[in-house]
Amino acid sequence: MRSLYISKHGGPDVLDVRDAADPVPGPGEVRVRIEACGLNFAEVSARVGLYPDAPKPPCVLGYEAAGVVDQLGEGVDDLAIGTRVVCMKRFGAHADVLCTARALVVEIPDEMSFDDAAALPVNYLTAFHMLFVVANLRPKQTLLLHMAAGGVGVAVLQLARTVEDVTIFGTASGPKHDFIRDLGCNHPIDYRTADYGAEVMRLTGGKGVDLILDPLGGKDWKRNYKLLRPVGKLIVFGFANAVQGEKRNMLKVVHQLMSTPLFTPLSLMDSNRCVAGVNMGHLWDELELLSWELAKVIELYREGHVRPHVDATFPFSQAAEAHRYIQGRKNVGKVVLHPD
Repeated sequence: MRSLYISKHGGPDVLDVRDAADPVPGPGEVRVRIEACGLNFAEVSARVGLYPDAPKPPCVLGYEAAGVVDQLGEGVDDLAIGTRVVCMKRFGAHADVLCTARALVVEIPDEMSFDDAAALPVNYLTAFHMLFVVANLRPKQTLLLHMAAGGVGVAVLQLARTVEDVTIFGTASGPKHDFIRDLGCNHPIDYRTADYGAEVMRLTGGKGVDLILDPLGGKDWKRNYKLLRPVGKLIVFGFANAVQGEKRNMLKVVHQLMSTPLFTPLSLMDSNRCVAGVNMGHLWDELELLSWELAKVIELYREGHVRPHVDATFPFSQAAEAHRYIQGRKNVGKVVLHPD
């Protein structure tokens, strides 16, 4: 097997491709020959050294991949060799062979490409979980979405369209506005040239919004909390503000941490607001939930409600460029890796 390794914490050049013997599936596992792997901001954070859940280098990262089943572990008798599947694993998916739990392997439709399949799990499960499990998005609500043109952002925009009359405010750089507007963002806001908080309050007549999805962190959590209407909900699902530059900068990290607000039960009660956190990487023991959510996303794909936007693909040998592409916030949608 060939795997993409992070040899040590640092810039994109610490990535390298290594060979090893093919793994053998254990009881209840499935082995998949991988055709495409998803790349996420989490892996960029881990490479820099700012993702505490990641294994210590040298290590193989990756949560999601797609390919063809080629071997079954003991006790797996409901899946045929040769089946096209999407699969998940808590690290190790950036490889051309992957063994993972049967519950985290789902057959994909014939019309779904491997690139599309690899783009689904992390982004669309995160979006689905936030919108429908945590927030219970309802018709006629208002939503502020940050990093609206990213992988999760695209998934949120598509999934939110399945709910009637949801008004969406989305932050993205100016050149990406037409793209997110086409996906259903009613009010694109250029965070580089405008104060998104002031724009939201202006556009809502000072009322604020019902739901905010925030992967930014630090002072932005505080700013966003103030933009909530009564009974509004802030869902935090990332800390992108802590990752600035190709290498770890602890001074900037500390600054962002010091800017993080403290939400107390009394303040939440007094303001009639909610704050929730989502970290899909901490739900790996909830196999039934993850399997159900992934099956629902595949069903929505079959029905034509969601279609991943794969912005760029890179071979493992150019993974450093893929990391730079995401870290520079150049991607509009998903970045996918291909084993060489």
